[in-house]
Amino acid sequence: MTREPRSSIATRLTPGAASAGPFDPPGILASIGLVPYDWRIDTDALTWGPNAADVLRVADGATIATGRGYATYLDPKNASSRYDAVTQTAGPDAGAGVPYQTEYCLQAGANGGTRLWVEDTGRWFGGPDGRPARAHGVVRVVTERHDHEQRLAYLSRFDGLTGEMNRNAITEILKEALEDAVRYRGSCGFLLVAVDNLARINESYGFGVADEVIASVGRRIRSRMRGADMLGRVAGNKFGIVLKNATPDDLSAAADRFLAAVREDVVQTEHGAVAATVTIGGVAAPRHARTVEEILAHAQESLDSAKAKRRGSFVAYRPNIEREAVRKENARSTDEIVAALNERRIVLAFEPVVTTAKREAAFYECLMRIRRGDGTLVPASAVIPIAENLGLVRLIDHRVMELLIAEMVASPSLTASLNVSPDSATDPDWWASLGAHLRSRPGLAQRLIIEITETAAIQDVAETAGFVTRAKDLGCRIAIDDFGAGHTSFRNLRALGVDIIKIDGAFVQNLTRSEDDRAFVRTLIELGRSLGLKTVAEWVQEEAAAAMLASWGCDYLQGGFIARASVDYPWAPRDGAATGTAR
Repeated sequence: MTREPRSSIATRLTPGAASAGPFDPPGILASIGLVPYDWRIDTDALTWGPNAADVLRVADGATIATGRGYATYLDPKNASSRYDAVTQTAGPDAGAGVPYQTEYCLQAGANGGTRLWVEDTGRWFGGPDGRPARAHGVVRVVTERHDHEQRLAYLSRFDGLTGEMNRNAITEILKEALEDAVRYRGSCGFLLVAVDNLARINESYGFGVADEVIASVGRRIRSRMRGADMLGRVAGNKFGIVLKNATPDDLSAAADRFLAAVREDVVQTEHGAVAATVTIGGVAAPRHARTVEEILAHAQESLDSAKAKRRGSFVAYRPNIEREAVRKENARSTDEIVAALNERRIVLAFEPVVTTAKREAAFYECLMRIRRGDGTLVPASAVIPIAENLGLVRLIDHRVMELLIAEMVASPSLTASLNVSPDSATDPDWWASLGAHLRSRPGLAQRLIIEITETAAIQDVAETAGFVTRAKDLGCRIAIDDFGAGHTSFRNLRALGVDIIKIDGAFVQNLTRSEDDRAFVRTLIELGRSLGLKTVAEWVQEEAAAAMLASWGCDYLQGGFIARASVDYPWAPRDGAATGTAR
């Protein structure tokens, strides 16, 4: 067998080797910014690879032929050097050498005009006395990496737009200020400053101009700060100011300075002048807040209060017993709602809606109740408003929908209406769940009426029209609840395409005593009839009111005079009902 020449093998294993020229280790090392060296520590002789002058940008290689000569190129601000890395490395040399690594800056080029960051990696070897006698390694230029790491380190503490500290950094400063205030029985303050109407500036001029406004506001605030105070950007349009050794009076004086600094002149941007103002909330600590979390929360509350009062104003936090009581009640209610969901103590109550002529049940409105541990029931009116404020209403809506679907499956004669909160009306998960239930149970959608309040419907008529279309595509009917409370226009009502309007009980309950209510309810009934809609009068309290409604052509009646909502279902009980409710 004929052997292939070694040179041919090398050429074949290295494509393009023949055309690229001879193998050039120094050139390769230079191209990647890597230089080998050998340092005789005992004589200080420093031998470099042939590419040292090119990589390290040294005009005369003789100047770095010794350790001392090389040291003259080191930036005086370096925290470490090769000598430090070698002499301070722990551990004796067992024969294989001791590894070391450090990073430092060289002042290279003419007159030291070029700064090079290098990573120095090697091993030192001990002499007879065990001390370092010789070292060898490589120096690698890492200027780009160092600059990138410095940029990341900067951005980890500072905001790129304003140059001020970011939220994490200013929060650390706030923590230190609070600890000092507690330790020395002093006081500090925190101001939360919000740029007003930033969304409008974004919409009118674009995000670039809004950024210019934010940066300008930051500069104006800084121009009026005391020497020891600290500024940071804590959110898109918000700055936080830590006031050290500040009394509540100092807080107010500082806020006045900052308000004036921002509003006293327009901000000049690339698109022209923009008027800017800020609103400020503040808190004194530890007087009114003993933790950083409390400081931030109270400052936000004060800012919200200032915005509600007047844009461009300042409000300092003051304890409020009623507010704290409401919060405790909200916390208790949250725990109770979550526990009821987890323990499946959400139950259904049904209130009949009857025909005006024959007083026969046309359908039942499904209402939610929470059954307490002692068996008592909490009505929806005591739960839903809190659940909406706390963001829990969608969880309740999901559970009520599941219970109602199960009851309707178990009772084929049941036609029922389901109240949907505005949050669930736009929740894709709620719609997906409803659609899955109805598509798997043919005919059930025709027995289901979905109710949405009028006040929610008129907030976005186009969105509500989409909601109605979506529900009708599933086969359901749509009712507008509390009709009359939101004053929906004739045009909007026609555009929505609903099937039923339920007249707000606030106008029905006093029909026999209020001429205004009689005129209003009669007008609503006539409006519904002209549009071909069925009308339901809620909160019917007496026979005289029912008779009036019948004479005006109201289709259905609902309220205490007809029957109250009950968890004891009025239709015939069945065995095996899968509702999870108590009979």
